[in-house]
Amino acid sequence: MAGGPKKCWSLIGFSLICLKMVASAKTAPEIPTIDQAYSKISNSITVEWATVPGATSYLLTAEDGDTVIETMVANSPGTVTGLKAATLYQITIRSISATGRSQPSPPKQAKTVLAAPILEVSSPSPDSILVQWEAVYMAIAFSVSIMRANGLGRIWKENTTNTSLTFSSLEAGTLYTIKAYAWNANGTPGDDSTCNQRTSPQAPANIQVSFDSGALRASVSWTPTEGAFNYTVMALSDSSELICHTSLNACTISSLQCGTEYLISVLASNDAGSSKSTSAEALKTVACAPGRVTIREDPPGHLSVAWSNVDLGDYYVVFVKSDDGLEVHCNTSLTQCNFLSECGFTYFISVFAYNKAGQSPLGDVFNYTTAPCCPTDINPVLVSSDRVEIVWSPVRGAELYETKAVDGFTVVECNDTAPACTLSALECDTKYNVTVYSFSEARGSNMSCTSRLITTAPCSPEIKNVSKDAFSTINVHWRSTNYDATYTVTAQGETGLFWCSSTGQSCTMAGLPCGSVFSITAVAETQAGRSLPSYSVPLETVPCCPAGLTVTQVTQSVINVSWTIGTGAQTYVTVLESHTGQSKCLTHQTQCLLGCISCGVNYTVALQAISATGLMADCTYQSYSSSACCPLGVKLYRLGPNGIRIHWQAPRGSANYSTDLYGSKGIFTCTPSAGLSFCDVTKIPCGDVYTVMVSPIAETGLKLTFCPKKIYSVTCSGSTLGMVIYRGKRNAE
Repeated sequence: MAGGPKKCWSLIGFSLICLKMVASAKTAPEIPTIDQAYSKISNSITVEWATVPGATSYLLTAEDGDTVIETMVANSPGTVTGLKAATLYQITIRSISATGRSQPSPPKQAKTVLAAPILEVSSPSPDSILVQWEAVYMAIAFSVSIMRANGLGRIWKENTTNTSLTFSSLEAGTLYTIKAYAWNANGTPGDDSTCNQRTSPQAPANIQVSFDSGALRASVSWTPTEGAFNYTVMALSDSSELICHTSLNACTISSLQCGTEYLISVLASNDAGSSKSTSAEALKTVACAPGRVTIREDPPGHLSVAWSNVDLGDYYVVFVKSDDGLEVHCNTSLTQCNFLSECGFTYFISVFAYNKAGQSPLGDVFNYTTAPCCPTDINPVLVSSDRVEIVWSPVRGAELYETKAVDGFTVVECNDTAPACTLSALECDTKYNVTVYSFSEARGSNMSCTSRLITTAPCSPEIKNVSKDAFSTINVHWRSTNYDATYTVTAQGETGLFWCSSTGQSCTMAGLPCGSVFSITAVAETQAGRSLPSYSVPLETVPCCPAGLTVTQVTQSVINVSWTIGTGAQTYVTVLESHTGQSKCLTHQTQCLLGCISCGVNYTVALQAISATGLMADCTYQSYSSSACCPLGVKLYRLGPNGIRIHWQAPRGSANYSTDLYGSKGIFTCTPSAGLSFCDVTKIPCGDVYTVMVSPIAETGLKLTFCPKKIYSVTCSGSTLGMVIYRGKRNAE
């Protein structure tokens, strides 16, 4: 193996000689001569030589038998790097110019110095630093020195053949610079290693602990320690460990437990490690809030509050605040307090424990609601036969009111949130004990409320009978079971209100108008109130007779009877009666035509007014005489050139008549003397046609025009005496 490299060097030398011979004509640079070769760093060798004229650079070669390393440099001195520590190298050099490179120089041996030790440093205590390293190849001893990094103070230097060294009596929390190198057997120092190490800090002093009882946290402070980067505060108890880290000289530990004793200590630390812990400070937190709180009200108006004992509690304070804002408290070393209370209040109760650290945290806030107050001003605002409406003033603490009306074994209840109640389905004319109980969801009903006696209004009477006597007097009878009641009966109709009253079971009303419909009701009244009206009973009086009746002759055998409206009447029956017979008419109207009337006869006139229900009123009027009968055999006779006699046959009875002649030249009338059956008309023009009508005259003087008419022609020629020519008959108009 060794021979290989050497042969390689021989071949290379031969080639260079040949090249030199070939290139001699080109004047290659001279071969440099090495003055010295030495190593100051374990991975390099520095070479010095004399400058070769015309050389522009140099090629340095280092060979240790295994490797060859070349380096191009510009001038002397030059350094070959990348070498192995503590290794012997053959060093050669060549000069290089534009015309070529020279042959290698004669070799020179040089050995690299020892490698630097790799240091591991630590500070096992605030006043010491431990330096450790691994063995260095070819080293027989080591030199280690230490000084403050800021250059102040002395330098400690120690030589050793070991691979560790401890420097003591140093300043705590101070940064030091450590330098170390190895020697070989020739006493040549190798590369050195330099590092910085800080001593660990001293434990903090002047520990101050401040406790915040409200937040359950402790604020810890101390005097800053030289060289400390961070601090760790620890709070240790039997059941927990709390830690706080900071770079300042104060720290707050939160989430402390009540009723617990802690030991507080502080550590200082830097990149070298931590100090020893300080002597622990004892801290007692506030006691925990008392538990198992019980509240009782016995007797009413007295509250008793009790609780269990707690650790670290020196004494207790109980606060009781009512919902109107008033607050009282009790201070005791026992586990019970007593307070006065009132109805309808909610009390908020808190129990605190105290010690030198302060007040315990707020525990559960208990509320206790006393029974609501009872209503005292119960007033009935409406009392009826089956219902009572009562009101009262709202009372403190009541969320609901329970109203009960008791009559023996019968109980009627009413529940409402409003301070009012309507008790229904009660018995009329009955005494009830009415009680209003106040209710709250928290405490239930206050059963100590007093009752009030209330009597319902009387029962409604029952009308049994309504009768009328011959004098249109109304008698009302009823039935009732009320005690000491007065009854009022009313007849209400369109024509007005009529009434009567009695303490018995009947009363009488008179003067009710005809043709009216009434509603009869009865009401009972006592000191408790009025009953509801009884069921109404209808009453209808007979229809009123028409105030006026008129009879008009329509024809000889037909008359028209008319009358005014009779109040309450729906149907009318008219009757005309004489010795010759009867004529009758039934109608809903206020007039009626009656036929078959005999002329010249006296009739009695009667009328019946009938209501829709069939009630009938008999109405009587004065008699009526029918008109005289129409004359028979009416004829005209000439009385000279300008006169005419009208002649007829008078029927039975005596009657007065009137004659009328209607022609184109005028109307001619004459009235005969009583008892005569003819009448003369003078100065009547001849040569005309006349309509002749002989009419009976009524007792009123009215001319009746229903008799038949006849037509005659009166000529101007012929005898001046004799009949007039009859031309025909004309109906009455």
